[in-house]
Amino acid sequence: MRKNYSSLFMALALAAAIPLLAGSIFRNSGTRSANPALAESAVRTVQGFSQSNPFANPSPLQFQAPEFDKIHDCDYQPALDEGMRLQSLEIDSIALNPEPPTFGNTIVAMERSGELLTRVSKVFFSVIQSNTDDTLQNLLSIEAPKLAAHSDAIYMNPNLFGRVKTIYDNRSGLNLSPVQRMLVRRYYTDFVRSGALLSEADKAKLREINQEESRLVTDFQSRLLEATKAGALVIDDKNKLSGLSDAEIAAAAETAHNRGINSPDTWVLPLQNTTQQPYQVSLNDRSVRERLFVSSTMRAEHGDSNDTRGIIVKLAELRAEKAKLLGFPDYAAYVLEDQMAKTPAAAIKLLTDLVPATMAKAQGEAKRMQALVNKAHGGFELQPWDWQYYAEKVRKAEYDLDESQIKPYFELNRVLQDGVFYAANKLYGLSFKERKDIPVYQPDVRVFEVFDENGKPIALWYCDYFKRDNKSGGAWEDTFVDGSGLMGTHPVVFNVANFAKPAAGQPALLSYDDVTTMFHEFGHALHSMLTTVEFPRLAGTNVPRDFVELPSQFNEHWALYPEVLAHYARNYKTGAPMPEELVAKIKEARTFNQGFQTLEYIEASLLDMAWHTLPAGAKVANVDSFETAALQHYDVYMKLVPPRYRSTYFAHIWEGGYSAGYYSYMWAEVLDDDAFEWFKEHGGLTRANGKRFEEMILSKGGSEDAGAMYRAFRGRDANVDALLKDRGLTGAE
Repeated sequence: MRKNYSSLFMALALAAAIPLLAGSIFRNSGTRSANPALAESAVRTVQGFSQSNPFANPSPLQFQAPEFDKIHDCDYQPALDEGMRLQSLEIDSIALNPEPPTFGNTIVAMERSGELLTRVSKVFFSVIQSNTDDTLQNLLSIEAPKLAAHSDAIYMNPNLFGRVKTIYDNRSGLNLSPVQRMLVRRYYTDFVRSGALLSEADKAKLREINQEESRLVTDFQSRLLEATKAGALVIDDKNKLSGLSDAEIAAAAETAHNRGINSPDTWVLPLQNTTQQPYQVSLNDRSVRERLFVSSTMRAEHGDSNDTRGIIVKLAELRAEKAKLLGFPDYAAYVLEDQMAKTPAAAIKLLTDLVPATMAKAQGEAKRMQALVNKAHGGFELQPWDWQYYAEKVRKAEYDLDESQIKPYFELNRVLQDGVFYAANKLYGLSFKERKDIPVYQPDVRVFEVFDENGKPIALWYCDYFKRDNKSGGAWEDTFVDGSGLMGTHPVVFNVANFAKPAAGQPALLSYDDVTTMFHEFGHALHSMLTTVEFPRLAGTNVPRDFVELPSQFNEHWALYPEVLAHYARNYKTGAPMPEELVAKIKEARTFNQGFQTLEYIEASLLDMAWHTLPAGAKVANVDSFETAALQHYDVYMKLVPPRYRSTYFAHIWEGGYSAGYYSYMWAEVLDDDAFEWFKEHGGLTRANGKRFEEMILSKGGSEDAGAMYRAFRGRDANVDALLKDRGLTGAE
């Protein structure tokens, strides 16, 4: 499954608090504190915060886009602290309101609370992930525990929960709309899952766990960023780069220069976040491939300050303890109760049911590669660092196709404008205009204004595509501003990726994997941009984790759709369309190497489950041994195919919000493949079909049950037939 997976990438503490970070009760709700002390303290501010702070008021830019030209590192801490202080006052005002609890004075009031904290935190955590520095990393270590405590103070407030529970218990007689009832249920569930029903003693224990977890998550993020940077492979002999293109070699030289290495005979190959590295496809020198593989897999296991093993063991232990406190046998059970899958057993079954066909296909792929090695009298047994290289040779031999043929037709800007945007226009009537006047946080970032089919501006969209040493690995989507009818705000959305940046003056040519990443992440962006939900807690991507990947993975299908592909796949030098025979080869090769790609994904997903089904009190003495034993337990251990992420750099599950949730990509793939089959059955790329998907899925956010939403769209539950066909797993090799 060769995809870069997105994540909202919020720190653990903030993620818990996000449902409450949406506006200002004092200004908007009509509910005032009956406590004079609260009213008096509202006019005070934390030290260092003033109205000159760029976060003090909503941005005057279109749709409240962040004023990055005015924001400095020193602005974040006072704004975060003042935001927490103000929201605490707002929450106290709601909790101590002498009037009986109503949907308006309690639920809506909470939706409106925390305007300043929302404004600053959305920018702060976004920049931490995409353009961090030492000052921001240090600030994160200070603020994360504060945010965890702030979240706990809200969710464990007995007076506040009492009001929420009263509304929840009486919801059937309150004449609420279906969406309002969903919001009430969502808030009640959030409170219960955050410890509202615990005894005071257990609440204290949970607070300690949350504090420690927030510190560990921050430490993991910082260590992994440095470990990935330090793990880059330094080459001092150009001959060792044989097989790479001139553009790739030039980019490696520029990376060395950017790191302060001024020798003309030094090149740097940076690591991406996955186990296998893109350069493995082309590097002819087997020893260099091995070095790169070892550097990747061991990046965070050197016993130095960047080693993450102790952190992940402790995180797993803390999460198990948290689950036990909340009445669950393990952390996975706690997480999945609130998802479509409902139980770890259901998620594990989805994965393990695919294992026999996947293993058979991967073993067949390995045999074909070993045959190539033997035919060339290589004299060695295939190893993990050989897989990408010989897989490419098999692809050339069996499909007469290689990346060097494809890349000239995938120039980044043309893929974006004539591919991603074109499909969005055909399906949803959207159009895009680049805005050079809106400030950005880094020069590579671009901004586009988004218009609906009537020419009305509805959103802003930012893209930040190139890899940097101070950017987290992978690709993701998030928002600077959420669209909300209640708050009167429009979506300000961004996509981030880690494509190789070309040398100055060179075009950015993409692999097909990069192209699908662009379509994938833009699918998330569409989910955020097209929301029509009134309440922030239910808007956009605020859906179950195993449903959130449906729009993104569904959007990938348009990358190879004939009309879309023909529109963007043109030679960057001549403008000539991709030859039909090359298009045919790409389509024929779609299921190529799917044994490997599916297996590495399944392995990672089951590793996630292994860590998060540990019961409270369980101890892991050795991370490597635990990994091997877990893979063997699920019958997916294959030395030639390591997990897509090893535990020590599995950012998705330790800091990215996918703990006990990495399975969700496969769960959602069942849905997205099945949904695309519906499109094919009804005429494909049409405005009518897009409008139906928009109205029944994209616009609804989490305002309805995810399973019911999908059934209403499809007319039935999804089945796995389309997925098996799409991955070429319908027959063993």
